[in-house]
Amino acid sequence: MGFACRGERLVVFTTNYVDKLDSALIQRGRMEKHIELSYFSFEAFKVLPKNYLNLETHHLFVKIRELLEEINMYLADVAKNLMLKTVPGDAETCLESLIGAREGQRGSKAED
Repeated sequence: MGFACRGERLVVFTTNYVDKLDSALIQRGRMEKHIELSYFSFEAFKVLPKNYLNLETHHLFVKIRELLEEINMYLADVAKNLMLKTVPGDAETCLESLIGAREGQRGSKAED
C-alpha cells in the first residue's frame, strides 16, 4: 500500500501486487509511506466478537482458530460475517457464517 501527500492533496494507492508496479511509480519521492496489511491472526480475531457480538468466548472459537491457522484471511472477510443482520444476540449464526465461508475457501484451495 502506498500513501502520498503533497500540499492539500492526499492520494492513497492500494495493491495486492507491489512487485508488478512500475519502479518509476514507487521510487523515493513519489510514494513516501508504505503500509503492509498482513493476514488476520486468532489473537486479533478475539477482539471482533467482543466488539460486534459482546462475546468473549464461545465453543466455535476452537474451529475458527484452526481455520485461521490454515487459511489466510483479512480483517474485512472476518468482520463481514460478524456484522450479519441476524436476530439480536444470535452470535452462533454469525460465527457459523464465518466458519462456513472460510471452509468454502479452504475447499476451493484444495481443488486448485
